Amino acid sequence: MALISKKKIPFKINLQLKKYLSKYNREITMPLQYRDLLRFESAISLYDKFGNDTLWQTVFYPHSDIDYVYEGLKKVYADLKTDGDEKVIKHLTVDRVDLCTYGNTQPFRIRVVNRVNDNFDYFYIKRADSSRIYGMELEHLLSPNRISYLTFEDTVIEEHIAGLPGDQFFKQGLIDPNLNPIRLSKEFIKFNERCFVRLLGDMHSSNFVVDITPDFEEIYYRIRAIDFDQQSYEGKRSVYMPQYFKQNFPLVELGMKYMTPESVMQYQIEERSLIAGRLRVEQQRLYELMSVMARDEIALPENTEQLKKELARWYKSDKFLKCKTMGEVVWASLEQVMIH
Repeated sequence: MALISKKKIPFKINLQLKKYLSKYNREITMPLQYRDLLRFESAISLYDKFGNDTLWQTVFYPHSDIDYVYEGLKKVYADLKTDGDEKVIKHLTVDRVDLCTYGNTQPFRIRVVNRVNDNFDYFYIKRADSSRIYGMELEHLLSPNRISYLTFEDTVIEEHIAGLPGDQFFKQGLIDPNLNPIRLSKEFIKFNERCFVRLLGDMHSSNFVVDITPDFEEIYYRIRAIDFDQQSYEGKRSVYMPQYFKQNFPLVELGMKYMTPESVMQYQIEERSLIAGRLRVEQQRLYELMSVMARDEIALPENTEQLKKELARWYKSDKFLKCKTMGEVVWASLEQVMIH
């Protein structure tokens, strides 16, 4: 069973990472920052449509600040969605600003609504943490998913990743008569492999969503990470394998029922081959990212020491023992897919 040892320590974005982000148009100047949203004067609990407390609070700003905050939020949304083209925001209104009260990072979630057709969207404003940035960038480069996010000084703006939260899916989706257990099990195996190869930790059911796509004959599933705070921080190998979290046991049990050891190995090899292909395609950009990450402080020294020893035993490779930083451990892990 995977257990997170202690509350994660946040790490600031250093100058080298900022240069990388600027080069690839992730770091831009924005009209407001996370700290500006902390100036709310009151808040009320937010309940879902069934009357359950979501543990989010809707916050309200003083009359003197509300225009500044809401206009700034619409401009940030334009930066995130349309490369700053503000023509798209003339029909938008900020419908709600919510604050997450139960997470360590206390992110803000902004709901924007199109006044013309009542369509709505969300985005998030959080404190910038280098672990999260490395996690999103590796997701963008090495997974089948693309991530839209921006940074500005100590603030990060993230798009909303659509899908049914894993814990909700276990309650609703697993009893759906149209469930395709074999395809779902296959996707969980591939998701497990992606997380382990790039060392994304803490992927229990509250930290990923299940994207369900009906096709004319079948239903397809994509499991997507939505929380990247635990990118290569912990020392235990099991933390980077979603199969070891007790919250994910419904998917593990499904796989044990419908998958053979041969098919599990086949899908693991298949996913590693896909990652290797993405590594080759994004070779230059990934090399730049890993060069920064290898010199950055993103984990406690004792966590680095523990993980490199556990991975050395797992892969039967002394290459991990030569790593001096957690970034080097990640790079050594990625290199494994190029070997096999």
